[in-house]
Amino acid sequence: MTITSNKLETEIIYPDSDGKPMAESDPTRNYLFYAVATLKAHFKERKDVYVSGNLFIYYKKGVPSAVLAPDVFVIFGVENKERMSYKAWEENNKLPNFVLESTSKTTQENDEIDKPMKYASLGVEEYFQYDPTGDYLKYQLKGSRLIDGVYQPIERKQLENDIISIPSDVLGLDLRLIAKELRFFDPIKNKKLLSYEEMELEKQQAQQALLDAIPRMYALGLNAEKIAEALNLPVDLVRENLS
Repeated sequence: MTITSNKLETEIIYPDSDGKPMAESDPTRNYLFYAVATLKAHFKERKDVYVSGNLFIYYKKGVPSAVLAPDVFVIFGVENKERMSYKAWEENNKLPNFVLESTSKTTQENDEIDKPMKYASLGVEEYFQYDPTGDYLKYQLKGSRLIDGVYQPIERKQLENDIISIPSDVLGLDLRLIAKELRFFDPIKNKKLLSYEEMELEKQQAQQALLDAIPRMYALGLNAEKIAEALNLPVDLVRENLS
């Protein structure tokens, strides 16, 4: 008599969410949106840089409880695409190179003790903390770099107007505390990285400057076609602003 047994494999579920809404203060939520959107814009031309935040990162196959959800993180060497969750074994075992956490009353102990130990064990090269309200950290902004498996503080620089600056070697950017608000700064271009709202405002101002130039150029004797060519604008738009 032959007995055949069928081995049933249990499917392992890796949830994309814990089902709980993200309850954050206005300053914390604003900072999260700014940080993720600004870093995404900064690295948008890089196809091998993934920027996200508040997303589940599973770092052990077969162990759904082995999961992290950093507020903001950057991973180099993986495809820049949208994901519902991040599974390291599907990404050549790449894990975040840079993590930035928002510290609040409920997360202070975890951010100060548990998370650094976990991130260090996983090889996260840089770990930054920011306290949006300035109530829960000795320094409102601080950063650490992994050296020989242990996080060492990154030197804080005091600049003019009480600006605090901390360099991130991983990002090639400085994280700056300006009037108690976190901003990213490009030391090569010597300019602050703009928020989405600031970028939109800059675009609007640039567009308005072009429109303001139309009547002046017309007064100099240029016709609508020449003005459109010089300003790289549609001819109809130029004519509309001459009427």
